[in-house]
Amino acid sequence: MKLPERYFDEFVVGDTFETAPFTLSEKESMAFAHLYDPQPFHLDPEAAAASPFHELVASGWQTAAITMRLIVQSGVLRATGVIGTGIDDLRWLAPVLPGDTLRVRGEVVEKVPWPGKKERGTMRIRLQTVNQNDVVVMSQIANVMMRTRPS
Repeated sequence: MKLPERYFDEFVVGDTFETAPFTLSEKESMAFAHLYDPQPFHLDPEAAAASPFHELVASGWQTAAITMRLIVQSGVLRATGVIGTGIDDLRWLAPVLPGDTLRVRGEVVEKVPWPGKKERGTMRIRLQTVNQNDVVVMSQIANVMMRTRPS
């Protein structure tokens, strides 16, 4: 789902968006875990069965990476790029399982013009990554720097 291009000055607090969905395969989940988060409950079904999850789960870091991908692909920040200045309150709230379909909901919660610079500002965006059952699996506040529309 491509969203319209918008600049900092065109967003208002309370604006919301939602991305298109993405389904995570077991192969992708395990490949990411092998490279970046090789914990047994991400890689081995037997070890996962003995874990608190009782089944194979995806890495939370992969969930964060998928969230970023979905936001970029949505185009919501295409005009200015996604220039992150930080993440606040990152929480993994429920496990992501191979085969889950994720999407991201966003809400602008704060806008601040850049001191002394009319051509940019910062926004805080509450992001919720949800699965196919509308369960919030990850939440965060993204802090992004954006340009204003060129005059």
